[in-house]
Amino acid sequence: MKFEDYHIDARLKESLMNLGFKRPTDIQFRAIPSILNGEDVMAIAQTGTGKTAAFAIPALHLLLQNKVEREAGDVRCLVMLPTRELALQIAEVFEKLAQYTNLNIVCLHGGTSQDPQIAKLKRTVDVLVATPGRMFDFIKQKHIKITKTELLILDEADQMLALGFYKDIQDVLKFLPKIHQTLFFSATINTDIKDLAYSIVRNPIRIQISPKDRISKNITHAVAFIEMDDKRAFLERLVKEKPESRFLVFVRTKVRVERVAMAMARVGIESLTMHGGKEQEDRLQTLAAFKEGVIKVLIATDVSARGIHIDNVDYVINYDLPDVPENYVHRVGRTGRGVRKGFAFSFCSPEEKYLLKDIEGFLEKPIEVLSISKNEYQETVFLSDDDNNNWKKLIKEAEQEDEKVKKKKKKK
Repeated sequence: MKFEDYHIDARLKESLMNLGFKRPTDIQFRAIPSILNGEDVMAIAQTGTGKTAAFAIPALHLLLQNKVEREAGDVRCLVMLPTRELALQIAEVFEKLAQYTNLNIVCLHGGTSQDPQIAKLKRTVDVLVATPGRMFDFIKQKHIKITKTELLILDEADQMLALGFYKDIQDVLKFLPKIHQTLFFSATINTDIKDLAYSIVRNPIRIQISPKDRISKNITHAVAFIEMDDKRAFLERLVKEKPESRFLVFVRTKVRVERVAMAMARVGIESLTMHGGKEQEDRLQTLAAFKEGVIKVLIATDVSARGIHIDNVDYVINYDLPDVPENYVHRVGRTGRGVRKGFAFSFCSPEEKYLLKDIEGFLEKPIEVLSISKNEYQETVFLSDDDNNNWKKLIKEAEQEDEKVKKKKKKK
């Protein structure tokens, strides 16, 4: 079945055609008809399956078909997300799909001035994409009203729970009208997710896309056993060997992110950093520079694992292994999207081997080990341009000199 065969607004079909959407993915094929029928949906689908369009396409069609009179600030469709980056990303999808309509798409998130956001609320808000904090601020200030909201969409529900937004979700229900449609989307399923879902949906259509592999088949995986202090040398070598490639490098903490970036700068590799300690405007500029290819290396914490949607990431580097196995899936899901091939390389230090074991258990299969000979390992560290490695070079040169002396003695 093709999108042109769906009974959806012609303006949406035009935008889908221009965006290159031809056939629905599995989650889209199974979710769109139920949503168009006005049913509540609880969908479990991993990153990269096309779930944003699975709810955005039918939601926009329903809004276009059900024309109702609303006052300024009234929200017709509310989309809740856990992070600023995700909110901006989802709002962008809605805007692209609605480009040939007059629907008002508004994105609310913290970390930036309220004034530009308030300016967009002078008329009915057809789609409000929001993070909980800023949304409740605007409700209290009476800039928006959700008492007549027709459609509630909760996306990345598992991450919202992990970030402590359970009460915020429950509080939203107090404002919503009793009769409304609810769409619940999550990348993973567990007892907490089920409890939350069934507390906000009514007789939902349950959809679970469970591929044999938790990760796209387009991604090649490998792990290399590297000492913690030597990781920077191997990252340097990889980036310099692939100068035209785009690298997304995940590091455990924001402090380590900055340290890795400084290490790359010392060897002539320009990079940008992204983590929770950055101001929103800085994060937006960083994402834009990386998307446009101005900078080829972005070093980030897990806060960005689900918030970065960039089509041409060639390599995801797990500089530090994630503490939570599920985050491995979210990290590597930033590459190998669509029909493109991607590569996921992990650096595993001796103290991280237990994390690797947990990840492989979650994936239910081992990750291929990249074999590095002793000579190749030493050469990588020895040839690094990092001045901090000079002491290692001196030791290596001393060892080589000793070997020469020993050989001379043997000849005598």
